[in-house]
Amino acid sequence: MTPATISFTLGPSRRSTHPPEPPLPRPSSSSMSSRGCTRVLRRSDAPVRHHASSTAMGVTRLVWAGALVAGACAIGLGAMKGEDGPDVDRELFAVVNRGHGTEADRAFAGITELGSFYAAGAAAGVLLTAGRRRAALRALGAAGATWLALQGIKRVVVRPRPSDADPPGTRLLIARPKGASWPSSHPAVLTTFTRVAARELELGIPARTAFTGLDLAVATSRVYVGVHYPSDVASGLLFGRAIARLWPRGRS
Repeated sequence: MTPATISFTLGPSRRSTHPPEPPLPRPSSSSMSSRGCTRVLRRSDAPVRHHASSTAMGVTRLVWAGALVAGACAIGLGAMKGEDGPDVDRELFAVVNRGHGTEADRAFAGITELGSFYAAGAAAGVLLTAGRRRAALRALGAAGATWLALQGIKRVVVRPRPSDADPPGTRLLIARPKGASWPSSHPAVLTTFTRVAARELELGIPARTAFTGLDLAVATSRVYVGVHYPSDVASGLLFGRAIARLWPRGRS
């Protein structure tokens, strides 16, 4: 018996009707090189951009400081040499200095000392105790520079104080300070200290506004107690702001 040949048919093979996807192209060495160069250039440009930004900010601060100094000088010149400035300055002084009661006298006599360099030193001590060494030293250094600068200006301008120019018309509530009248160093020193300290401590708008109110209170007190004209303290405030803007920023 002849063996039967048995064949197994698995059926027709199933073939895909979709064409095969082409292989993904490999990035050429030139494209990889260009992307790498771009990343390197971006990283190398970062210091340049930072330097340009810092330079622009420095120029802006310089322009602002120059404008503030110019304003301070214009106020002083107008009050001392202007046509109506001296009369207006004396009239404003008389309104503030004439007194508003015993309690106001005591309050302003106390407030005025907050603008002294000793008060700035005490405030710096508080910051040191609180662990804010950098803010304390930078604010105190700026305040000291302001005091020295204004003492130098006083020696050049030599404006008489109200109690020297018009003794009968001046209520002198504290001992007469040494030196000339223009510009007032108390509001200048305080303004410089508070602005540099606020910047170093990264304080918000409410705290900065409170500091501005304190600066204005000390400025008003210098007129109230009879040691400065209004133009003296206005110029002092502007000088203080100018030096605070020019004072170098701290690095975190």
